[in-house]
Amino acid sequence: MAGAKTIFKRIIDREIPAKIVYEDELCLAFHDVHPQAPIHVLVIPKKEIPSAAELSDEDQALAGHLLLTVSKIATQLGLEQGYRIIVNCGPWGGQSVDHLHLHLLGGRPLNWPPG
Repeated sequence: MAGAKTIFKRIIDREIPAKIVYEDELCLAFHDVHPQAPIHVLVIPKKEIPSAAELSDEDQALAGHLLLTVSKIATQLGLEQGYRIIVNCGPWGGQSVDHLHLHLLGGRPLNWPPG
């Protein structure tokens, strides 16, 4: 990805602090600075992928890993009663950072539709 680093890449590179809850060789998870629920964690791949629309066949294992990681974090954070996973894609989908990320929301009943 050309150009300036995204805020998420800067977090991966430890240029910006974050309240990290999980990290492995493929991804990083941290609390959102503008939470929309009592628990709001972002799970991001360390590989720079601008959005879900730009996932390729070679990213299949990584995409699965991200979902499994969300489940592990939800258990770690005590979200037994349920949680929501959100992936915003593109400007109309509400994506504000051009780096694929999964939102893990929980800690209260979540309404539907979301917005």
